[in-house]
Formats: sequence, C-alpha cells, structure tokens
Amino acid sequence: MYQVFVDSAANIPAVIVKKYGINVISFVNYVDGEELVCFDPNLSMEEEREKGKEYYDKIRAGMDVKTSMVNANGFMESFRPVLDKGEDIIYFSLSKNISGTYNAAVNAAEELAEEYPDRKIRLVDSLNASLAQGILAIYAVEMRERGMDIDSVADKLESYSHKMNGLFTVGDLKYIAKTGRLSNAAAFVGNVLNIKPILQGSKDGFIVQFEKIRGRKKALNRIIELVCNNIVNPEEQIIGIAHADAYEESLYVMEEIQKKVKVREFINTSYDYCTGSHVGPDTIALFFMGKDRELA
Repeated sequence: MYQVFVDSAANIPAVIVKKYGINVISFVNYVDGEELVCFDPNLSMEEEREKGKEYYDKIRAGMDVKTSMVNANGFMESFRPVLDKGEDIIYFSLSKNISGTYNAAVNAAEELAEEYPDRKIRLVDSLNASLAQGILAIYAVEMRERGMDIDSVADKLESYSHKMNGLFTVGDLKYIAKTGRLSNAAAFVGNVLNIKPILQGSKDGFIVQFEKIRGRKKALNRIIELVCNNIVNPEEQIIGIAHADAYEESLYVMEEIQKKVKVREFINTSYDYCTGSHVGPDTIALFFMGKDRELA
C-alpha cells in the first residue's frame, strides 16, 4: 500500500482531498506578521471561495504577505506516520524551478531512507504549480485503485508532468514584477497599455511569457483557444481552473471550453494563498494535458 501526498500549492479543494484520500502538507504564509496556514481541510468549495475573496481583497488593499516553503523537517514529520504503518509514499511537488520545496523533500527522503530501508518514497516534480500538481495526484489515486504499484504510477506520472500544461493571465502586472519576472517599469507601462500577458509553465518548470495580449477578454479567449487546440483526449481528462477572486470570469472560461470540447471533469477553485500571492488578485490559470508543452 502507498499514500499520495501533495503540498498545499497543489490547490486541490478540501472536498476533493477527502474524496480521494490525498494527504496535504500545508505551506504557511505570514500575513501582516500573523501566521496563516494555507490549507484548511474542513472548508466547502463555497467557503474556500469566500476565504479567497477575503484574502485577495486584503492583498488589493496592500496587505503584507510573506510566504514560506515546507522544510525537510516538515516533510519528515508528515511522512513518518505513514512509513511507521509499513506504507510507501508518492509525493507530487511544486516545480523545483519555482520553489525549493522539492529539494527539501529530497533531503527528507534521503534521511528517511536510512531509517526505513524497506520503504519507498517516490518524489515527482510536477514541473509546474497549482492544479498541475493536484490533478496528477488525483490520477495517482485512480491508478492505485486500479491496482498499479507505486513505481509504475510514479514513472507514468513523471512522463505526464511533461504534458501537463499550465497557462495563466494576471490582473495587475505589479505582482509579477515583485517576483522579479518583470521590471517595475515594464509592469507600469504594461498596465497603462492594458497588456495582459499569457504565461506558462515551461517544459523545464520555469514560469515564462508565452504571448502578450492587449485586453483582458482577449487574453481569456486566447487561453480558451489554446486549451481547445492543444488538449489531448479531453473526455478522459480533468481540467483545472484556479482563480484569484475572479470567479465569474472563471465560469465564462469553463463554459466556453465546454462549448468546444467534451471534458471528463472540471475542478474550479480559488487560487491557493501561497502561489496566489505571487501572481496576484484576478489571476486565472488553466491546467490540462497536451501531447507536450509546445503549444500550437
């Protein structure tokens, strides 16, 4: 037997976490100096959306947010109870080229391997963020239920990570500038000109600019087009939508995709606090499987 783990950046709604029995290791943010645990296992989808709106409204008002990753000790504390029960672990990480979380998990796994030489800990770098991690974890549970062993699941989903696309557009470029991915001057000019870049998780797990679009609605429609043109076997897929207090627009995106392709399922959720604070309010991101990450 093996257990499926993610960090809270995987953005899986609490009700779906419970449904699939996924283990979540939560990031902790510091909001105006006070600790905020980023994942609450007891919230409904509606409550998560309400909490998200409150959080992103505070960011709009200038709230100070500092994020912190899960360290090696945090991973060991979460993994040990499972290993003590004689079970193995598969963990789906935020891209190592976005955060140091994956490397912390590697350090923890190496130390635990000495304590539990008969147990397996498989780490899968999603090379992405948010529901790109979360959907892989859901697929892992489904594969486990079909009788696949941990190595077969980890190997297959490592190959999936190279096909799981993430596309997003932001509301205000100043939040991207704060991450160092854009200069303050470029952000200012872009906002004045109503430039809404489409960003993606690259094949190497970096966040890069894919296109520049002028106007919010055009950017959303371009993302819809890219999803519909590049998705593979949509009837077998879960498409993820994460929004930073942009619920109505997320519904528009979902409805437009449904007009064009038949999808197995959508997960539409409020952006997790940690990665959401880096991309800023009004961000909308989509996650889906293509043949690769070289979008046509």
